[in-house]
Amino acid sequence: MDPSRIESAFPAPSYRGNQEDALRRIRAAFEAGNDVVLVRAPTGSGKSLLARAIAGCARQGSQASATDAIGAYYTTPQVSQLDDVAADPLLDDLSIIRGKSNYKCILSGETDTPVTQAPCAREREFDCQVKHRCPYFSDRSIAANQSIAAMTLAYFMQTAGSDVFGTRDVVVIDEAHGLGEWAEMYAAIDLAPDTVPVWDARPAPEIDDVETAADYAAGLSRVCDRRLTDLLAQVELEPEEAAERDRLEELRSDLTWFQEAVRDPDSPTTWVVDQPDGEGSRTTFKPLNPERFLSHTVWDRGNKFALLSATILNKDAFCASAGLDPDRVALVDLEHTFPVENRPLVDVTQGKMTYEERDATIPKVAETLVSLMAWHPEEPGLVHCHSYAIQDALADELDALGVGDRVRSHDSEDRDGQLAAWKRSDDPTVFLSVKMEEALDLDGDLCRWQLLCKAPYPNTRDSRVARRLEDGDWAWYYRSALRTVIQAAGRIVRSPEDHGVTYLADASLLDLFDRARTDMPEWFAEQVDRMERPDLPAADPDAALAGLTDGRSNGGSGRSGSGGSRRSRRSSSSRSQSNPVADVWDTE
Repeated sequence: MDPSRIESAFPAPSYRGNQEDALRRIRAAFEAGNDVVLVRAPTGSGKSLLARAIAGCARQGSQASATDAIGAYYTTPQVSQLDDVAADPLLDDLSIIRGKSNYKCILSGETDTPVTQAPCAREREFDCQVKHRCPYFSDRSIAANQSIAAMTLAYFMQTAGSDVFGTRDVVVIDEAHGLGEWAEMYAAIDLAPDTVPVWDARPAPEIDDVETAADYAAGLSRVCDRRLTDLLAQVELEPEEAAERDRLEELRSDLTWFQEAVRDPDSPTTWVVDQPDGEGSRTTFKPLNPERFLSHTVWDRGNKFALLSATILNKDAFCASAGLDPDRVALVDLEHTFPVENRPLVDVTQGKMTYEERDATIPKVAETLVSLMAWHPEEPGLVHCHSYAIQDALADELDALGVGDRVRSHDSEDRDGQLAAWKRSDDPTVFLSVKMEEALDLDGDLCRWQLLCKAPYPNTRDSRVARRLEDGDWAWYYRSALRTVIQAAGRIVRSPEDHGVTYLADASLLDLFDRARTDMPEWFAEQVDRMERPDLPAADPDAALAGLTDGRSNGGSGRSGSGGSRRSRRSSSSRSQSNPVADVWDTE
């Protein structure tokens, strides 16, 4: 790596904000001999451009011997972040590769078939005459041979040990704040009828400890092996059988790793087991602090690393969660360049939103929302609902208050489409969102105000969270919630000239700010210190709807219309069976 190239590798024609200072400080951190540099850069700092400049410092082929690693990886856990990179003309020299399931076969009669189920995946020794034009293999080949390969963190981890994507000189991870937690989620092994093709032959017994889990994993692996033997003996597979084969191979690998980790007394990974409904039900093996997993999938993949985020709140805690030696790591902490008066926090708290108290608080939050709609009659708003249960209850209350025509929402299946439709709308609709606190860019008039419904504490019913709290790690608990709040607050103010108001509805947020104060960036603490409580007007539905096109209805784009309708009731079982990180990970 040659840090002296960082300024010349910056892709924009000019700097904005503190980018020039950031490059100078990042360069100095690498020149001081650090292997890993954490860059804490506030939302809107242009982290992707900084990432490109760092990647441009990687050793080039002309400077390398045959055994030297060259080139760079750019990776991010957020699928939408990779989409933004693909759309940015300043980053057009990043070669993007996605998971196989994102590509379609180009053979005649197979153009609707994902590459994962194409003839090359179904037929033994299939000779594809157009493989050189296959969109997946073409993108993969280009990315493997270009100086900067860009991919999601999920794909990056999946390709560990591959001959195509080996070690490179520099690895840049954007939005890296949750690396340890994301690795834990990605490494979790979810066992249920919809994830285990041979479940009927080996359903989960009642599991109350990790040793019993390891015994079950061994037996399940043997059943997987037998079914795989049958599938691999066939000359040609149906698409569904090819998908089953791939899932069984992945599952067998995961179960083998789990057994080895559990039975290795020197393993750094601690495992917990979730089986809330007992014998025969969904069972999940979850790792805590998966240092071995990150060593193989991330830290062995490069010589130097840059990790960028607005919310790496505590260097030592981050290093501990990611398996890093703090002595090898430098922190570059950048100031916010957006005027604090353009990004105010406003206290409109109406009570606590804990599970026990939310039934009493949600009607008050709904009335507050009606008042805010009247305050912002011509401006779209965003509501961070935290969960679909809160979203459902809040939408019902808003309907009852007579403002449903100004409300749009989504479910887990149509979130991207509904978000896009909301952003395109000319009406000042209010979008009830779930899990959109990160990787959402609402610059300018797209959104001028937002409401945080609930302090986003990790779910204490999750065994990993419960284990940490049993061990007394409350600082992690408060940091996790604060990190999400800071990310959410940055969705609607994207440049120094932009402005937007973040309203706080849950009284627990005020308590969070007190408890996590020592880990709070100074620029966010300044927002907290300036926070005030306004006198809201009475909830007036007519005033709340005044900005709609006809003063009453948004022409069918709201909750009651077909274009933006919220699906009536999602069953709790369908939600519980969905991938808990589906909105983050782009997996194959």
